[in-house]
Amino acid sequence: MATDQLSLVFGALADPTRRAILARLADGEASVAELAAPFSMSQPAVSKHLKVLEQAGLISRNRRATARLSRLEAEPLREVTTWLARYQRFWDESHERLDDLLAALQAGQATAKGNDDEQD
Repeated sequence: MATDQLSLVFGALADPTRRAILARLADGEASVAELAAPFSMSQPAVSKHLKVLEQAGLISRNRRATARLSRLEAEPLREVTTWLARYQRFWDESHERLDDLLAALQAGQATAKGNDDEQD
C-alpha cells in the first residue's frame, strides 16, 4: 500500500462516524438511508462520509435498481494491520522489560522482607 493510500485509510478511520459505518457494512451491503438511520445527520452528510471511505478504498458503491448500495472492501484494513504489526515487536519488548522490572522489584521486596523478619 502506498504511503499516501495508507494516509487516506488512516484519515478515513479517524472519524467515529466512518468507523461506525464500516462496522455496519461488515454485516452486509446497505443503502445510504440504512446507513444514515442511526445517526442524527442528513443523508447528504452520510454521503460525504461514504465518499471519504470510497476514496480510501474501504468501500465500493454500486446501484441496484433505484438504490445505491455500499459494500465493505476490507483489503485496505488488512494492509493497515500489516503496517501496524511492524510495531508489535516494539510493544512486546517493552512489556518484557516491564515484566522483568516488576519481577526484580518483587524479588527485592521479598528479600527486604526476609531480612526484616530475620532481624525481629
